[in-house]
Amino acid sequence: MAAISHVFTLRRAAQILGRDESLLWDLSDQLEPEGGMLWIYDINDAEILAFTDDGIEALREIIKDQIDRPG
Repeated sequence: MAAISHVFTLRRAAQILGRDESLLWDLSDQLEPEGGMLWIYDINDAEILAFTDDGIEALREIIKDQIDRPG
């Protein structure tokens, strides 16, 4: 497994996946750090949700299985 060299913010993940940020926020509770979801902590207690490449792929699969599934 390669070391994590970059992450994507929630906003960028939404752009990549062509989905609304609020949808990804709701789906992100199904991911763990091992699955590619991270929190970035900034000054003044700001927190930013971010995803690794694996997290983007996990979200893509969740969307396919739970949102886009026919029927």
